[in-house]
Amino acid sequence: MIVLRAGLGGPALAPIAAGRPRDERLHRLQRRELYLFWKICLSWGSLPARLGDTGSTVKKSSLASLCAGLLVAAALVACSSSNAAWQKASAQGTIAAYRGFIRLHPDDSRVQQARNRIDALEDARAWRAAKKVGTESAYRQYLARYPAGAYTAQAQDAITALKDSSAWRTARTAGTLTSYRTFLQRFPGAPEASRAQARLDKLAGFQVQLGRYGTASAANAAARRLKTRFGSLLGTIRIVPPGGAIKVTTIRSEQMSRPAALALCAKLRRAGQRCSVVPIPSSSSGLTLSGL
Repeated sequence: MIVLRAGLGGPALAPIAAGRPRDERLHRLQRRELYLFWKICLSWGSLPARLGDTGSTVKKSSLASLCAGLLVAAALVACSSSNAAWQKASAQGTIAAYRGFIRLHPDDSRVQQARNRIDALEDARAWRAAKKVGTESAYRQYLARYPAGAYTAQAQDAITALKDSSAWRTARTAGTLTSYRTFLQRFPGAPEASRAQARLDKLAGFQVQLGRYGTASAANAAARRLKTRFGSLLGTIRIVPPGGAIKVTTIRSEQMSRPAALALCAKLRRAGQRCSVVPIPSSSSGLTLSGL
């Protein structure tokens, strides 16, 4: 690469080491020198000029050739400088590097590409910051700043997971049938859904239903027969009067987990007794139980 340098003997082409510009100061120096020599060409364009102390007169044709060469050199220097700066910015791959390229070469065709890379880097930096905080508020701030960002889907998934986790903690702290049922209704696909169902099953949330009767007297008679036949297997037998959506009197076992209710019903069926496993209503309002 060459640059034009001025000396006592007038403008001359002075070779310098080929390679990339090392810093912004060299880049500005090259541009300033070219600009100064271009002004000299303009001032010499209409009159002969003398170079150095030799007294030789520069012909206009020679001056024109010199200025034309100056233009070519300027173009080569500008092109070489911008290419080197772009390669350096790309190698560093940082926001500061791309901003430096834009500052040095605001008219380069790769300025928009540099801006796009800056946007992508800032997007990634904001996402890393949100993940480091790890709160719903942090993820929502990221979405507000970058609604079409590269990590939008991940931010939304993170918010959903946090909601699931928060609701699960609430259900687990309450530890009631209602709390687990509410969690399963709101978040049936949550990672904790299986755990909620397991907790629900461990609670006394199910009964074995042994029959449905139109009158209380019929239900009492059937309960006595069941007590005689399956007393050791059933334990307490409960007569549930009509209430809510249930319009008949039913006979049920004591409360137990779902696996236990399924196992008990299987034994009764093998003994010839019809039965089914039913959940206990979430609300026991108006429900009266009497043991036999």
